[in-house]
Amino acid sequence: MSTMNAADEIIGRPLAQGLGEQPAILCEGRSVSFAALNADANRYGNALLARGVARGDRVLFLMDDSPELVAAYLGTLRMGAVAVALSVRLASRDLLYVIQDSGCRVIFVDAHFLDLYESAASNLETPPIVVVIGGANPPAAPYISQQAFLEGQSEQLESARMDPEEVGFWLYSSGTTGRPKAVMHPHRSARVADCLEREYLGVRPGDRVFTTSKIFFGFALGHSLMGGLQCGATIILSPAWPDPKLIISTVERHQPTVFFSTPVMYRNLMREGAPARPAFRAIRHFVAAGEKLPESLYDDWLELCGKPILDGVGASETVFLFLFNQPDDAAGGSSGKPVSWAEVRLVDDEGQDITEPGRAGQIAIRTSCQFVGYWQQPELTARALRDGWYFPGDMFQFDAEGRWCHMGRSDDMLKISGQWVSPAEIEACALTVPGVLDAAVVGFPNEDGLTRIALFAVPRDAEADQAALTEALLLTFKSTLSIYKCPRTIRFVTELPQTATGKTQRYRLREMLKQPV
Repeated sequence: MSTMNAADEIIGRPLAQGLGEQPAILCEGRSVSFAALNADANRYGNALLARGVARGDRVLFLMDDSPELVAAYLGTLRMGAVAVALSVRLASRDLLYVIQDSGCRVIFVDAHFLDLYESAASNLETPPIVVVIGGANPPAAPYISQQAFLEGQSEQLESARMDPEEVGFWLYSSGTTGRPKAVMHPHRSARVADCLEREYLGVRPGDRVFTTSKIFFGFALGHSLMGGLQCGATIILSPAWPDPKLIISTVERHQPTVFFSTPVMYRNLMREGAPARPAFRAIRHFVAAGEKLPESLYDDWLELCGKPILDGVGASETVFLFLFNQPDDAAGGSSGKPVSWAEVRLVDDEGQDITEPGRAGQIAIRTSCQFVGYWQQPELTARALRDGWYFPGDMFQFDAEGRWCHMGRSDDMLKISGQWVSPAEIEACALTVPGVLDAAVVGFPNEDGLTRIALFAVPRDAEADQAALTEALLLTFKSTLSIYKCPRTIRFVTELPQTATGKTQRYRLREMLKQPV
């Protein structure tokens, strides 16, 4: 049986190509070569072994994006433990839950997150080993400084030989409701890490990849730490939480050639005038994922920047995108077509395949980079993984040209007048109204128990005449949508409630409908 190690797939490939002296990471004023990153990864791996961390033990990272995070993550993979990068914006109670849920042996914590760790873990009976990264002064016992942790460790480490199906890393999915759940990925997922960038975006050594999302998101983990490095490209890291001004300054400083971000961030960048700036116009490809890219945003960016945003769809459960708008075949409002490393099908309520265009159904995906299950949640795993196919619970349809279109979550789809209605379609329509910056649609029961449609809209101008904007929306709906798709209720809000990944929390909007205006 063949064995492997994800770290060898990620950093072993560029080293084998003789790229050791090339920059692997640019982070603010620092540049780290592939050879230096490899040496640091080995030191972290050896230090974990020296502390008694065993194959399959969980190692957590509560760290900003940095060369230290990448090195420690790769070192964890290389010595056979399970790497788990955490959101640095976890609430204290959720961090405690994750520490207990994972049963981690070690947690790496940036010094400025130590207060968050302590507030979460103060009552733990058996706390993990805590390694503190950075900080002006050495941490007090029982914490271990990064320097003490790595002291005397060799820069040589032979990779643990892993079965391709053995778990190498977890992603805690944020979810739009409920507790975080751990998505378990095997080492084999790393084998296709470079496919999107190499096959479709032409990423090669010398390119620079910048993902505005943090590494604890699958989008950035897959396409920066894994895919970007595997291509031999240089990945650009920005430690601070992303905001448009910071992203613009990072782009102007480091000149990326490929740029990954989310629709909400592209909209914010548009507001700051980013697409007209020379550093943005010099970027070869723009990629979006995380939520559906509004067609109006696609059109506006294309007009201002001269290049399209290539929208795609992925999940924590697949790490990498499975639908994608290829550079020479992109279209606004489309989620793209299936990628070469994924099989995609559409099924109806009875589980039968849908083969005719224009009919909505649930998507099912089968790919070599999909997860093996949710940690300690067998029932949830059984619902999501069926006969080798992953069912994420998303509704799609495809057209005669084979382009797929995201219709929303299956539990977000609305049955109105006996017909299925996609919130995404109504939201896209609302965004064509000039005064509307953002929009979300939910269903709610009226007095007779029937489902009705409510629209929440964010005005572009906080001082906008809401009555006039309501009238403009209603006129647009009536001229564009079937009557049963037109919202009867319109509410204006300053912003939509969102998860850390920028996904709309519709349950909170439904709660708002219960409150008097």
